[in-house]
Order: sequence, then structure tokens, then C-alpha cells
Amino acid sequence: MSKFETGDCPVAFRQSKKVILATVVGNGLVIYDFTVYSFSAVIIGKLFFPSDSSFASLLMALLTFGIGFAMRPLGAIVIGNLADRKGRKAGLNVTNLLMAAGTALIAFMPTHASIGVTATVLLVVSRLLQGFATGGEIGVSSVVLMELAARNQRCYLVSWRSASQAAAVLVGAVVGAATTSLLTPEQLLAWGWRIPFVLGLLIAPFGWFIRRNMVETARRGIQLPSLRVLLKSHRPQLLLGILMMATPTASIYLMVLYMPTYLVRTLGMSPKMSLLSACFSSAVLFIAAPLFARLADRLPRRKPTQYVTMIVSILLVYPVFLALTHGVGELASLLIIGLYSAIAMGNNGVATVMIMEAFPAHHRATGMSMVYSFGVTIFGAFCPFFVTWLIGVTQNPMAPSWYLLGALLVSLFALVKFPARPPAH
Repeated sequence: MSKFETGDCPVAFRQSKKVILATVVGNGLVIYDFTVYSFSAVIIGKLFFPSDSSFASLLMALLTFGIGFAMRPLGAIVIGNLADRKGRKAGLNVTNLLMAAGTALIAFMPTHASIGVTATVLLVVSRLLQGFATGGEIGVSSVVLMELAARNQRCYLVSWRSASQAAAVLVGAVVGAATTSLLTPEQLLAWGWRIPFVLGLLIAPFGWFIRRNMVETARRGIQLPSLRVLLKSHRPQLLLGILMMATPTASIYLMVLYMPTYLVRTLGMSPKMSLLSACFSSAVLFIAAPLFARLADRLPRRKPTQYVTMIVSILLVYPVFLALTHGVGELASLLIIGLYSAIAMGNNGVATVMIMEAFPAHHRATGMSMVYSFGVTIFGAFCPFFVTWLIGVTQNPMAPSWYLLGALLVSLFALVKFPARPPAH
């Protein structure tokens, strides 16, 4: 086993901290750009999918949100393979450039009222571009963090990738809440909705700046990555890893990103309070992820903490939505949503490490990128769309709990079957 694979990384401690900062902050910028769309879904529906029915416009906007995931698997394969062949830094730089291009397209795009259906087509193209970039970002950044960590700190270090995603969602929610509070509905509809996307363009200069001197963490050895070998020799890890992504994916897209829309349209809460739910959930996740990871690093196996949080999440999912739909009050709703989000998603960093440890170093970036991207695409791409449609058809506000419960059971099955290895692998 090489010095690199044992976690005894040759990069100096000071330089390691710079690489960690560059990876975490850069990842947060990418996730901000991809997810901030969800906080503007209602307005985007009106501007790019005009209809006599506001419900139909919202569905189309959410469908376009889901379309962004269609390119994630392709991005995972292309960018992940690039990172395994040319180095992790090369893969991360590509995601930074592509995400900036997609975000710029949305930020300055004319609406349907100006250029007709062309605006709708361009919006779809921009989401596809963003999806391609995100497909490679998550897996590669996770691998960089794990390969810098000692064996007893892998979960903790990788958890900061999850924490950076929570921070990105928090920033997006704060920006959304600020624009909603400071602008009139007319101003918001005319130009205010573009503000979050314009701010997202910081990914281009800032992302390049923090990653420009990033020392390469990957080491190219004798073995070269091969997609054919990966699919043939590591099929169980790929398939079960994808299924394990059901819980964190469904949880974040329902409890954080979709929740503002759900609280406003289905439960009749104020837009300001609904965005506060995303802020609070993200803040709690930012704190919870490293704490769960610290605990997991002290255990000889990766699975115990995941079993506990998953079973507790299964037991609580129905009572949580029952409380929300029966009017427990806005403050209590915020606490319930935030605490449940921490339980359901706090262990994401631990699960990510367990999946990465199942792949050899020369297949790790591609393998993790594929697991994440296919899992998120299958269980998260059209999650808001499907749940919104299900609520409309059944007229039952408990519909989100059904989807989340199904995702939890799928992940529990995959966790039981996933090949368990000690952290030293």
C-alpha cells in the first residue's frame, strides 16, 4: 500500500489546510449556484413558464430543476475520470468553470415575455450545464478531503464537504429571505429574482483564486483508471452506494430545499418564515455533520451511527409531518424541521467515507462521483416535482412523508447489504 493510500500524506500541514479550505469553499460555491434555483422556483415559473394556472407554472419550474440532474451522471463519469487520470485539481477546475457559465446564463437571461420559448430552452440548457458540473464536483472534492486525512479523521474531514453544502444552502436561503423582505413583489418579479444568481457568479473569480495554487493530492501509480474495470469489478459497491444515497438526497431536497415551497403553498405560512426554515435547517446541519463524524471516527466500524440515525429517522418521519400539518405553530415548525434534518442527514459524511473506502485509489473519484450523481438523480431530481404533483392529486399534505419513508427504507436495505470494511482499508 502506498504512502498516499494509508493517509500519511506527504503534503505539508500548512499546505494541507490550504487544500482543505480550497476544496470546502469551492464546493460550497458550486452547490450554492446549483441549489439557489429552488428558492426562486415560484417566480421562475411565472417568468419562464407562463400559464393560466400558477400550479402548472410551478410544476414546470420544478421539472426544470429536476432536468439539471439529468447531466449529473455524465458529469460524474467525465470529470471523475479526468480527476483519476490527470489529478483531483484538474477535475475541480473544470467544475468551477462550467458552473460559472451556467449561472451566468440564468443571471442575465431574458424572460419568456421578451424572447418567448427561447428563454425556456436557454433555462433548460443552463440547468444541464450546472448539472454536468455538479456531477463531478461532489465526488472529487470528497476524495480530496479523504485522501488528506489520517484514518482516524476521515469522517470528520469529509464531513466538512457536507457542512459546506449546508452553508451554501444557508447562504442561498438568507439571500432569498433578504430579497423577499427588502424588495416589493413587483421589484422581485422585475429584477430582484436575479440577485441570488448574480452573487453566484463569484464562483468564477473566487473559485479560481482559492484553487489556483492548490497542490495536487492524487498520485498516479501503475494502475490506470478504467470505466470498464470499475463497472465489472466494483458493481456491488456502485449499486448499493447509489441506493444508500436515497436518504440524504430525499431528506435535503424535501426538508431543506422544497420545504419553503411546501410551507407556503400547502401549509399557508408566510414566505419569510418558510425561508427561515431553510436557514435554520442548514445551520443545524452545518453543526451536526462534524459532530456525527467525530463520533464515527472513534468507532472501529462505519455502520453503527448510521443504523441509529436511520432507524430514528424512520420512526419520526410520520410524527414530524403530522405535527407540521396540524398547525403546531411557526416556531415549533422551525425546530421540528431543523432537528429532524440533523438526524436524517447528519451522518452523510460518514456514509460518504464508507463508500469511498470501498474503492481503490485509482477508481475512487469516478466511483464516488457516479454513486453520488446517480443516487441524487434517481432520488432527488424530480423529488420536489413528484411530491408537489402527489399533493395536488391526493389533496393530502402528508404526501412528502410517504416519499421520505420510502427513501429511508431503501437506504436501510443498502446499508445492511453494503460490504463492511474496517477504516484501515
